[in-house]
Amino acid sequence: MNKMKPVNPVRPVNDVSMLLLGMKDTGFQGRKLGESVEVWSRMIEDPKCTIFLGLSGAMVPAGMKECLIELVERRYVDVIVSTGANIFHDICEHLGISHYQGYHHVNDAELYEKGIDRIYDVFAYEEDFRDVDSRIASFAEEISPFKGSSRAFIGELGKWLKTVNPDGRSLLSVCVDCDVPVFVPAIADSSIGIGLVMARRKGVSVDVDQIADVDEISGFVETAGTTGVVYIGGGVPKNFIQQTQVVASIHNNEKGGHEYAIQYTTDAPHWGGLSGCTFDEAISWGKESPSGQNVQCFCDATIALPIVTSALIGLKKVRSNIPVLK
Repeated sequence: MNKMKPVNPVRPVNDVSMLLLGMKDTGFQGRKLGESVEVWSRMIEDPKCTIFLGLSGAMVPAGMKECLIELVERRYVDVIVSTGANIFHDICEHLGISHYQGYHHVNDAELYEKGIDRIYDVFAYEEDFRDVDSRIASFAEEISPFKGSSRAFIGELGKWLKTVNPDGRSLLSVCVDCDVPVFVPAIADSSIGIGLVMARRKGVSVDVDQIADVDEISGFVETAGTTGVVYIGGGVPKNFIQQTQVVASIHNNEKGGHEYAIQYTTDAPHWGGLSGCTFDEAISWGKESPSGQNVQCFCDATIALPIVTSALIGLKKVRSNIPVLK
């Protein structure tokens, strides 16, 4: 019992990074939030580490875009795996379309009559979204015939965005500038998929090869020294990154699981869903290292992401070696 570490009451300060460092010596999810900064810092400091970000939930509509951009520009992440929805909303904002503060207690039938879509307490105009669907269909026509991974397709889409609105700012355009690959392994489950269906029905040939996605991202893991993962929510992006370790082992390139892992989620593990699946459970699959450093923080990502990003910036973390991804 003498070896137990006392809880250290956190001292309120006007420095977010110092606040988080103090919180890791407290309890409950505040402690986990502080520990997540510590683990993410170790990823950044590991010169052999390739850092993967899994992005789910409506993070861009909720106003998290600039936090994500900072993570890319500072190379606190090296590869992004996202839902199609986040990338679609990011495209909208690059093209000058806004998301609006709304209310979660509202008559949704009235919103429908007015052409307003609701994402909890965020509003957007359906007409704006349909216009972007059409523009994605037109873009598909420009690059037709196309066959390749979602990484290749999204990369071309990012380049196109920069030409149609050079003054726009988006996560996608910054990823193009920083050469950070973006995978969307369920691209059909989004308005990007809707735009591609519109193009297909006009005879446009665009084939996004999702099996190529698995091969390409697994190759990044197979050639990495160590790997770190950060999950905003769970879902498809989480498992898509997790399964890279399984693919590597099947192809005689056993990596022993991800060495570092962080997840911010509000889903509990006892329902059996992937978004609440613990890293301990993932060890049984070989997806996480038994000796790795991991932390799961059960917290709304719109709370965790701005605070943790600010803490990493405040700690002045700098990558000593940025992996070359081919």
